[in-house]
Amino acid sequence: MTLQDQRVVLLGGTSGIGLATAQLAAAQGATVIVASSNPESVKRALDALPATASGEAVDLTDAAAVKAFFDGLDPFDHLVYTAGESLALIEVASMDLARARKAFELRYFGALGAVSAAAAKIRPGGSVVLTTGAAGDRPSPGWSVAASICGAVDSLVRALAVELAPLRVNAVKPGVVRSPLWSNMPVEDQETLYDETSRLLPVGRVGEVTDIAAAYVYLMNQGYATGTIVTVDGGHVLV
Repeated sequence: MTLQDQRVVLLGGTSGIGLATAQLAAAQGATVIVASSNPESVKRALDALPATASGEAVDLTDAAAVKAFFDGLDPFDHLVYTAGESLALIEVASMDLARARKAFELRYFGALGAVSAAAAKIRPGGSVVLTTGAAGDRPSPGWSVAASICGAVDSLVRALAVELAPLRVNAVKPGVVRSPLWSNMPVEDQETLYDETSRLLPVGRVGEVTDIAAAYVYLMNQGYATGTIVTVDGGHVLV
């Protein structure tokens, strides 16, 4: 299986899991187009990708901007959505509903809006790959909002796979991954999280972005998978 001569659009593809997925897709021969809200992040990503890659800064919570972005693209084969800000953990006892609603904007409504704007541009045989998370299956205290987003994306994947058929729609469900996702935490707290999680997981380590990128590329290549959520969590749901 290969992505040779295919075009892949990655929203959130400028850092972490998204950038690793862009690099792996490009290594398989794909032409990649990356987008995120930060122009500097786009520039850094393009420096790390082949010369055939292109990128654009787009506010993925702005429906008009997202539509204009896709209107300006030629037809392509795969849409990958990995965009997400640093995780906001909110305890129910101190719930800020405005903050909770904002958390859904990029991770859920951003994904839904992107699919709506992009679907007509995806060529026959192509696919959409969204991003959910293991917290939806095994949340910890303080994860009610984050887990709810994961659950909403899980359901969205199945609904879109039916509505948009024969376009394939799938998702990747990562566990704890060493990535910029945790950048809102002090470095020492990040390392503590990684160490404590590694001791609990059956695989004995947290994920790396390259581990997760392989799942996105698998789903793009796997022409018989739709409505599927591939879990890559090191056994998180087992412990």
